[in-house]
Amino acid sequence: MEDTERDRETGGARVREGDPDELVAVMRVLDAGLLEADAGEIRDRLAAGDCLVAEASGRVVGALALDGDYIEAVAVSPSRRGRGVGTQLVRAALDRRGRLVVDFDGGVKPFYESLGFDIEDRSDDEGRFRGVLRDE
Repeated sequence: MEDTERDRETGGARVREGDPDELVAVMRVLDAGLLEADAGEIRDRLAAGDCLVAEASGRVVGALALDGDYIEAVAVSPSRRGRGVGTQLVRAALDRRGRLVVDFDGGVKPFYESLGFDIEDRSDDEGRFRGVLRDE
C-alpha cells in the first residue's frame, strides 16, 4: 500500500485507515483488549473510514474505532502494549477530528491522563470516567 497523508510510521507500527477486509483482524485485537465491540458496528466503521489500524510486520496490532469524535474502542495486541502504539492511534484520530471524547474504566485512566485528556469522574456511573482531548 502506498503511503498517504493518513498513513504514518510510528513506533515500529504504521497507523493508517483500516480496510473492510480487515474486520476479523480488528475484532481479534479488540477481543484481546477485552472490549465488547459489536462486529457489525466495527464493519460499518471500517467501511466509513472511521477505523484506524496500527500495522506491524504485515499484521494488525492495534485498532481505534470512531463515531464522530467519540472513541468507541481502542486496543493494542498484548505483545505490542507499552510501545506507544495506542498513543499513536489516539494522536492520528485527533489529527482527523480535532477533538476526541471517550468514556472508560478507571483501569485505563493513566493512559488517557498521559495523553493530556481532561478527565471527569462520571458520578452517575460508578467507576467510569469521561475524557476530552482537543487539538491545540
